[in-house]
Amino acid sequence: MTNGHKPALYKGTLFFDVNETLLDTTELNQVVAQRLGNRPERAEAWFTSVLHHSLVESVTGSWHSFGDIAEAVLEMTAARYGVSLPADATPLAEIIAAMPPHSDVATGLTALQQQGFTLVALTNSSAALAEKQLKSAGLASLFSRILSVESLKIYKPALRVYQWAMEEMNKPVSECMMVAAHGWDVGGAKRAGMKTAFVARKGQALYPLATAPDLVVSEMDTLAKKLQPLR
Repeated sequence: MTNGHKPALYKGTLFFDVNETLLDTTELNQVVAQRLGNRPERAEAWFTSVLHHSLVESVTGSWHSFGDIAEAVLEMTAARYGVSLPADATPLAEIIAAMPPHSDVATGLTALQQQGFTLVALTNSSAALAEKQLKSAGLASLFSRILSVESLKIYKPALRVYQWAMEEMNKPVSECMMVAAHGWDVGGAKRAGMKTAFVARKGQALYPLATAPDLVVSEMDTLAKKLQPLR
């Protein structure tokens, strides 16, 4: 992990997770909590289970989109707590597509782009959903590419995803960094050889048994200040 006041010297391509890292999931969590009996803790259980079942699909060689998994797990969670879901509810994918960016994201990404970094979205969302998300959030123009695990039909943090992403960008591992607000995401990227930056969003924590990331920041503005391209 980089310490001290001097910016870390780095050049190359920055790969960004989208959900929670760039986009604020507060409204999504509120909607899910409301549908599950106005219980916020159930929304947390739902999202944890969504991640769990995406990994189950990867391990078993199955594939469904992240949006489909989210809906299926919502049904499971509702059944678990004896809650009836509304039949005419807005699909979760529509809510996910309209999530706003965190307040620090636009300025932070703009600064990184102006410093000469190549910005790439690397997401578990489907390609179509990710494009809608970044366009709705006003961030699409900042990214050179939007890479979705849909192309491989396997979810992060499978090492194959990070390796594929670097190959897609034709970049050596030494010039690639994964930026995410999930310990499992930066942990997987680190195992794939990438540099990593953990964005400590509210409620997120690093996995103690994983290799420490190269940087830990509270927001994108701070990341932009700590990274500068080699001249």
